[in-house]
Amino acid sequence: MNSWIENLINIEPYVPGEQPGDGVIKLNANENPYPPSEKVGRVIREFDYRKLNKYPDSNGTKLKEKLAVYYGLKTSNVSVGNGSDEVLAFIFLACFCSEKPLLFPEITYSFYPVWADLFNKNFEEVPLNPDFSINPDVYYKDNGGIIIPNPNAPTGIGQREGLLRDIIEHNQNQIVIIDEAYSDFGEYSAVGLLKDYDNIIIVKTYSKSRGLAGQRIGVSLSSEKITEKIEAVKNSFNSYTMDSLTLEVAAASIDDEEYFRNCINKIKKTRENTIKHMRKLGFTVMESQANFVFASHDVIGAEDIFLKLKERGIYVRYFNKPKLSNWLRITVGTDDEMGILLRELETICL
Repeated sequence: MNSWIENLINIEPYVPGEQPGDGVIKLNANENPYPPSEKVGRVIREFDYRKLNKYPDSNGTKLKEKLAVYYGLKTSNVSVGNGSDEVLAFIFLACFCSEKPLLFPEITYSFYPVWADLFNKNFEEVPLNPDFSINPDVYYKDNGGIIIPNPNAPTGIGQREGLLRDIIEHNQNQIVIIDEAYSDFGEYSAVGLLKDYDNIIIVKTYSKSRGLAGQRIGVSLSSEKITEKIEAVKNSFNSYTMDSLTLEVAAASIDDEEYFRNCINKIKKTRENTIKHMRKLGFTVMESQANFVFASHDVIGAEDIFLKLKERGIYVRYFNKPKLSNWLRITVGTDDEMGILLRELETICL
C-alpha cells in the first residue's frame, strides 16, 4: 500500500435522503411541498447579475438586522451560514473544545456523530425512553456540551419548555444547543430562553418551514460572547459563506409573514389528516410536531412498505438501523400527494 493512503481520512459520512428525478412523489427529505414566498421570487427575478463580480457582504448585515428584529434580539446575537448544517459545524468547532464527551440522543439527526468524528470530539449517544421521548435526568452527568433537538428527528416529538429548562439548569457550565430545524411546525420554540440563559444556542433553518432548501440558509441565535466565537470560526473557514443572492432571498422571506404562516398551517392540517388515516390502516404513528410523520405498521415490515412504495414512484425514508428498522419517516407533502400515498398504503396494508 502506498504510504500516502494512510494519511487519508477514514470517516463514515452523513447519507442524505435519495434524490430521485422528476415524475415521482418525493417524501423522503423533509422538504416543504410549497414554493417560497412571491417576495422571494420577485427578488430573484429582479436581481442584478452584474453585481456578482463583487464579493457578498461577509457579515450578512441586512439579514442579521432583519433576524434580530424578528426574534427580538440584537444583531450581535445572530450568526448566519450556508444552511443550518454549516452553522452547526461552526458551533462544534467554536464551542465544544473540552475533552469531555458531547451528549445528544441516541436516535436523532444523524449528522451529529458525523461532525463529532470529523472534528475529533468525544461524544455519547444518550438513550431515549421506550416511547422515544427524551429523559432530562440522563443529561445531568458531566459533559462537554449538549445537543437537544426540538422537535427531534426522525421521531417528530417536540420538547416542552420545562424539559429544556431542566436540562439547561443542570448544565449551566456547558453549552447547550437547541436545534430547532422543525420548531415552526410545533408548539414551542426556545428562543425566549435566550433572555434567561447565556450558555444556550438556538439553531434555525430556512430549508423546511420557509421552502428554501435549494438556497441553503441557516441561523444561530446566542449570547454575544458565543456569537463572537461562532463568527470567529466562520471567518477562519470562509468569510463569504452566503452568496449575494441568498442574502437577499433570506431577507425577503422574513418580510412575508402571512405567506409563511399560511404554509405552516396547511402543512400542519395535512399532517394531522395523514396521521388519522394512517392509524386507520394499522399504523402506529408518533404525535408529530414536525413536517413529517414517524410510523410503524403493526403487521407489515417497514422495509417491505418502503420498497413497495418506491415501486409505485413514492419515495419515503427508511432507516436500516437498530431501533429504527421497523419505522418509516414520511414527509408531509401536498394534500394531493398525501392522498395518493394513503391510497397506495391502503392497497399495501389492507
